[in-house]
Amino acid sequence: MLKIKGLKAGVEDNNILKGIDLQVNKGEIHAIMGPNGSGKSTLSSVIAGKEEYEVEGGSIEFDGTSIMDLSPEERAHLGIFLSFQYPVEIPGVSVSNFIKTSINETRKAKGLEPMPAGELLKLMREKMELLDIKKGFLSRSLNQGFSGGEKKRNEIFQLATLAPKLAILDETDSGLDIDALKIVANGINKLRTPENATIVITHYQRLLDYIVPDFVHVLYNGRIVKSGTKELAFELEAKGYDWIIKEVEEQCI
Repeated sequence: MLKIKGLKAGVEDNNILKGIDLQVNKGEIHAIMGPNGSGKSTLSSVIAGKEEYEVEGGSIEFDGTSIMDLSPEERAHLGIFLSFQYPVEIPGVSVSNFIKTSINETRKAKGLEPMPAGELLKLMREKMELLDIKKGFLSRSLNQGFSGGEKKRNEIFQLATLAPKLAILDETDSGLDIDALKIVANGINKLRTPENATIVITHYQRLLDYIVPDFVHVLYNGRIVKSGTKELAFELEAKGYDWIIKEVEEQCI
């Protein structure tokens, strides 16, 4: 589904990604971990096509086709979803209207008619139940006055209604208490199918207690320096990143 080769990218003459190789297949969950400043959020932003980042080399293919020249909107219409680390507030735009517009813009890009109002409302109610979202949520302004946990839950709600092929979750566990974390993780697990894939970016192993990854990758200094299974996350929790950084430095000597 997603194939990245030799990806180099940065912003304002700051080289951040220095040669990323990553392949994500249908049905897989990949966790990307690493210390602050290693390039995790940059990687997610470049995949999604955020324009402030300049790609200096390498390639990104999605479903066998290069997406290097596509806008963020075009990538989203293809089925790439990015949850933001810090979701923005949009006063005056209700959650329901935001979801309606997002769904219908994607349908328009595919040559489909807008989703009928009754069908749309049914879909949103089903996903609200899935994520234990209370009645009245749909009429609130998008993220305005939301707690950190509500903002994250709202993004998973968007994910549930849009049903993308690839979901990139950038620190979805940030700001969540244990109960909210369980609800969000449960929603992500229920949305998993053999036809979609998920990239989870996190600092903490605790999220991976609930969302069990097929693969764990450690990003350091703009490169993936170690990959493994879920056991690697437990090792990182116990030992930190110093031992991996030491291995990398010794290899460079």
